[in-house]
Amino acid sequence: MKYCTRAKFRWHSQSSSAGFAYDGKRFNRYFSDFAEKYGFSDMYTGGFYPYETPEEHWAYWSRYIKINRYEDAPKPVYEMLLSLVKDKDYFVITTNVDHCFQKAGFDKSRLFYTQGDYGPFQCSEPCCQKTYDNETQIERMVSEQSEMKIPSELIPKCPVCGRPMTMNLRSDSRFVEDEGWHRALKRYESFLQNHRKDHVLFLELGVGYNTPVIIKYPFWQMTAKNPNATYICINQGQAVCPQEIELQSVCINADIGQVLQSLSDAAVE
Repeated sequence: MKYCTRAKFRWHSQSSSAGFAYDGKRFNRYFSDFAEKYGFSDMYTGGFYPYETPEEHWAYWSRYIKINRYEDAPKPVYEMLLSLVKDKDYFVITTNVDHCFQKAGFDKSRLFYTQGDYGPFQCSEPCCQKTYDNETQIERMVSEQSEMKIPSELIPKCPVCGRPMTMNLRSDSRFVEDEGWHRALKRYESFLQNHRKDHVLFLELGVGYNTPVIIKYPFWQMTAKNPNATYICINQGQAVCPQEIELQSVCINADIGQVLQSLSDAAVE
């Protein structure tokens, strides 16, 4: 059986199950100063706050990127998933932007990050379709910031046109789809085409309704078109499927990590 897995960030997502909480104690540990000054109580809201200066904007975002992109998840949820699919013909399409699949050891050639990644910068007014690794710059921003501001000389600028840089995250039409993005898209499309009539398991993990045309609806449609396909949805609070594919589906309303742990334990036995 071929496997195609999919994941999406939301409060009960795979990354949340892995310990990447965007609110509560984890938020307060890293952003209590911003919370006290501006009154927001989660990282997502803080990411949209209109800070007065780029120095403050990047003080917030450098911390955000460091803990959500360059640090490992507290719980081995992604590693458990990898142990279940590593010997299978799988492909992962994800709108998660925290790089957890690759950090857990998934084959890069079997991953497609449709919505970007915290790891690269891009020009804020794209003068070219290029992205730039940001790890070194982010580390400096975090280590050298003071009073919720980074030094002005660390504000990232596009090396081509000199405009301000931003994260390579899809929020509007200015999102840069670089050469790597297009290569991953072609690999994903080839995987689907090559297995369109095969016994395929469409495994959907933690997908909500923020971007259903990217995440959820295509899996439903491909399952409906292929009588050999099975659709499995694991999502605490939102495990559903349309009536048309009920007989081909399994919906599990539970924490992703707990379900994967049970499957891993059963595989060992």
